[in-house]
Amino acid sequence: MRSIRRVVAVGLVGGAMTLTAACGGGTGGSAAKADLGAGAAAATPAATAPAAAPTSAVPKVSTAAVSIEPKAGSVDVAPNALRIGATGGRLTTVKVSDRAGKEVPGTISADGASWTPTAGLEVGTAYQVSAMAADANGAVATADSSFTTLTPTALVKASDNVDNDATYGVGMIVSVNFGKDVKNKDEVLRGITFQTDNGTVVKGHWFDDRRLDFRPEQYWAPGTKVVVHYRLKSVEIAPGVYGADRDEPFTIGRSQVSTVDAAAHKMTVVRDGASSDIDISAGAPEHPTWNGTMVVMSKEGVVRMQSSTLPGMTGAPYDLQVPHSMRLTDSGTYVHGNYWSSSSTFGEDNVSHGCVGLKDVEGGGANTSMGKFYDGSLVGDVMVVKNSIRKETLDPANGLSGWNMPWSNW
Repeated sequence: MRSIRRVVAVGLVGGAMTLTAACGGGTGGSAAKADLGAGAAAATPAATAPAAAPTSAVPKVSTAAVSIEPKAGSVDVAPNALRIGATGGRLTTVKVSDRAGKEVPGTISADGASWTPTAGLEVGTAYQVSAMAADANGAVATADSSFTTLTPTALVKASDNVDNDATYGVGMIVSVNFGKDVKNKDEVLRGITFQTDNGTVVKGHWFDDRRLDFRPEQYWAPGTKVVVHYRLKSVEIAPGVYGADRDEPFTIGRSQVSTVDAAAHKMTVVRDGASSDIDISAGAPEHPTWNGTMVVMSKEGVVRMQSSTLPGMTGAPYDLQVPHSMRLTDSGTYVHGNYWSSSSTFGEDNVSHGCVGLKDVEGGGANTSMGKFYDGSLVGDVMVVKNSIRKETLDPANGLSGWNMPWSNW
């Protein structure tokens, strides 16, 4: 009853306030009654008038819809499986981040229908996704998702012929080999990039399912600083098999291009513009040297060479410890020292089994023609052979011989 009395009291006070306002300064009793009647009559219509219409508009439902794959809560998601799109409108905002808040860069397509990350996601990582799209009237739709990428069960190493901080010749070709057949070649190719200090463009070429070679269009400029970036940790190289991330810096040294004229038995060496000639002996008519551009693959010093290891070899058998040997092809072409032929052979005759021989002494001499050439050479130096009687074309995949392939086919 106490609460009821309080309500009534409030009502009376309100009535008194209404009377005071309606009196307009009147003082008489009958006049007060008349004013009370007038006040009551004035209050009745206000109490029964219909409610005013709301002033705020009902929110519009967007015709846009946002789709996110994978679905929320997904696990063991492939790093390249993220798909974000919009229908009935255009994507306006997309945010993809890991639990530490690191955002994944990406771009919205020109038509606003999709968003694509600039690189694959990290493996073994939890991600959150938030996306927003707007329809033609500006009404907004949103969607969210969270998922975890897979943890690889197998890894494959991408090995190459580059050592960190080493210096190579201007013909250097970076050759990458994988321990398993590569199925996703395009993704692997995107995962290996070259950073150069002078803007040199480098392209890759697949020779088979396991070998990927890289080179520029022309020989490298001397002094070029290069960093190879491997970003294969989140790239599925083969089904269920992933790679690793690393960086490999190297430098291109001075320019040296040597041209062997097999018919003239001469080799012209051009180093940083300075030219010199050396007498040589190339492949004999029974075993002519390849024509074409080769690259020094390795400096191997003294190498045991046996005729029995070469299929189809004819002539007198040999078993030699060959000094100052530098490999030019996988199939066994070398430029090396020769101490078993007479001095008159060099510059006059071709007697080798396909290699290019320079005068040397047994065990290798520092002051011989081959000793000096060996000491001044780098892995990656160019060797061009011309005028050999051999008609077959050197396979670009035989050693680092990719310079024999036109850039348009590379």
